[in-house]
Amino acid sequence: MYSYIKGELVEIAEDLIVVEANNIGYNIHVPGQVLSYLPERGSEVKIYTYLYIREDAMMLYGFLTRDDLNVFKLLLGVSGIGPKGALAILSVMTTDDLRFAVLGDDEKTIAKAPGIGAKTASKLILELKDKVDFEEAVDTMLMQGEQNAAEAAAGAGDVGYRANDAIQALVALGYSSTDALRAVRKVTDVEPTDVEGILKAALKNF
Repeated sequence: MYSYIKGELVEIAEDLIVVEANNIGYNIHVPGQVLSYLPERGSEVKIYTYLYIREDAMMLYGFLTRDDLNVFKLLLGVSGIGPKGALAILSVMTTDDLRFAVLGDDEKTIAKAPGIGAKTASKLILELKDKVDFEEAVDTMLMQGEQNAAEAAAGAGDVGYRANDAIQALVALGYSSTDALRAVRKVTDVEPTDVEGILKAALKNF
């Protein structure tokens, strides 16, 4: 029903914001991480929304990017996970962290979300593994570095494989795939095709 709501941010609570648009105040449930990126009250915001309807209530869930919204929808498709559980996961993990946790069978990291046990985390990984693209996740992570768009587009495929090699090497050393991703993500001063350099720099980030 709603693609997004754009208006004035008038209230901020623990897991809820109120956005006023056209003289209507919308209660929007958001992940905890979103609160860190919100502007000051009175500023204009654009929130991508999902309308959840059940017999006794209608609730809006909101995200700062369409990618976050899409991942939220993927989580809702997992049996046993409702909006509350999906929001809890995205409150403790970024969408990239979740992708790598799924691809790396990292149940422990996913199970850190409130209300998500090991059994549910295992089911989530099983049901989402074929819906998550590893190369796309790696490329997205690397695009956030200091490369400009032209350089990233020219070397995206090669860069993705090099990052993959570095991440796999860290996993072989005993680090979880999620921790490996985080360490590689922090590397910004090494040529993206230098696997050994990326690996050495990533190890310093632990």
